[in-house]
Amino acid sequence: MPNVRLALAQTNPTVGDIAGNSEQIFTVVCDAAAQGANLVVFGEMALSGYPIEDLSARPEFLAEASNAIKSLAERINNFGLGEVAVVVGHPRAIAPGDPDAGEHEWSIAQNTASVLLGGKVVGNYAKHHLPNYSVFDEYRNFVPGDELLSFDHCGLRFSTVICEDIWQDGGPVAKIGEAGTDVTLILNGSPFELDKIARRVELVQHLAKTHNCAAVYVNLVGGQDDLVFDGDSFAVDRQGNEVARAESFKSDLVLLDIRTDGVIKQITPPRLHPASEIESVWHALVLGLRDYVEKNGFKSVILGLSGGIDSAVCAAIARDAIGSDAVFGVAMPSRYSSDGSITDAEDLANRLEIPIRTEAIENFFQSFQGQLQLADLAAENLQARIRGVILMGLSNAEGHLTLTTGNKTELAVGYSTIYGDSVGGFAPIKDVPKTMVWQLARWRNEQATKAGEVQPIPESSITKPPSAELRPGQVDQDSLPEYDVLDEMLELYINKHRSASQLIEAGFDPATVSRVIALVDRAEWKRRQGAIGPKISGMAFGRDRRLPITNRFKSH
Repeated sequence: MPNVRLALAQTNPTVGDIAGNSEQIFTVVCDAAAQGANLVVFGEMALSGYPIEDLSARPEFLAEASNAIKSLAERINNFGLGEVAVVVGHPRAIAPGDPDAGEHEWSIAQNTASVLLGGKVVGNYAKHHLPNYSVFDEYRNFVPGDELLSFDHCGLRFSTVICEDIWQDGGPVAKIGEAGTDVTLILNGSPFELDKIARRVELVQHLAKTHNCAAVYVNLVGGQDDLVFDGDSFAVDRQGNEVARAESFKSDLVLLDIRTDGVIKQITPPRLHPASEIESVWHALVLGLRDYVEKNGFKSVILGLSGGIDSAVCAAIARDAIGSDAVFGVAMPSRYSSDGSITDAEDLANRLEIPIRTEAIENFFQSFQGQLQLADLAAENLQARIRGVILMGLSNAEGHLTLTTGNKTELAVGYSTIYGDSVGGFAPIKDVPKTMVWQLARWRNEQATKAGEVQPIPESSITKPPSAELRPGQVDQDSLPEYDVLDEMLELYINKHRSASQLIEAGFDPATVSRVIALVDRAEWKRRQGAIGPKISGMAFGRDRRLPITNRFKSH
């Protein structure tokens, strides 16, 4: 028999819903105990949700969290599970005057892991003060403390650390070996990013091999505003070999048997995981949209259907996230819309089994022009803004969340109309480059074919040249480089911080480099006003990259 049956509890909390999250934790503990678990480990800030941002400065919020963790320990014990150890992440209030509070004149929050056993909080590790700004800024100036939470349970020694503790060998991590640790429990709230999963595993493997202990990494799952927590929790043995993994992008409960001789194995059935980067991105976008809609109390979404690839992919994501009955499409043809665009929009709606209505914009346009008499770009933008008014009017009247369908490439170069096609409360593909939008469309159609289902996205929407159709014969490449070239340039300039001279050295045309960089820099004011959307990269607009709007520096 194993010494410990550990339950790796991958949950989807809602920020601020302390009562609901506490109920979720209690239910999972009961489920785990019914399967023989005597140790249950949850993710970082599972009690409060994460990140809590300015809630970290609200005394009443911190007090509620502190009371909830004590009540949770008592409830578990009163239910007859007092011998089950439960490790939970939560915020802990530090009052003014406490040595840990420093010079602060108000209550502050510490990121804490507590051990609940026998109806009491028997130990906790407060890692550091929680920030009230960007989720990633906290990592840059983080200095770990010297304390390490260790406890004995069923003949094994456990040590607990939180999130970025494992990024460096100092602080509490340095004491794991000294504590005689058999298993290190790592509580995490790590959002999804491309290429991030491999880095997590490398860090945990390094910890295990360095300190000769098994390690269990427990992550959150779910959408929180523009962040998507992907779960994908896992465990490694003392040699760093992966021995268990939870499901990606879903709540999960994985049970491990751990023996004193170091043997650790998963006893629940193996989980399926995304087979490619594109599949992971699709699931991240679906989860991000679903949780934003449900956690904010929306019943449905509405979006413009142009017959193009961006709106088609957004509609398919929405259908997968919340179902056909909750997705409403609007076709808004102009005098320049092709017959193909209208039929493609209708074809998409039929494939997705979503309702579509047609609201032509010509009469609105003529009414405005009768007074304003706009020309050229101003007239083009007017058409886009009429579409925005239609969508927001229907949103207000019928209670839908409006989705805006711009992709990262367009946002980067300002290829959108502020208060026009950019209107909306959520942007599903905001962090997705144009070339990846096509990849997502083809992947989703391939999955439908494999499942014997109708492909959700019309082939013509994938293959035809992208166009805003705001003037005769318009296509995107009239004013932009080919998208494969443009996306490569933007990856270097935005994500990798390459200068103009470095782009030219990489082989890009100097005149194109100068024009693209100017477009990116000038569009900062538009991006600052845009809707949030799921972050999938390490340099998402609004979350990671913010340049001064008033800025005369030019890349050279």
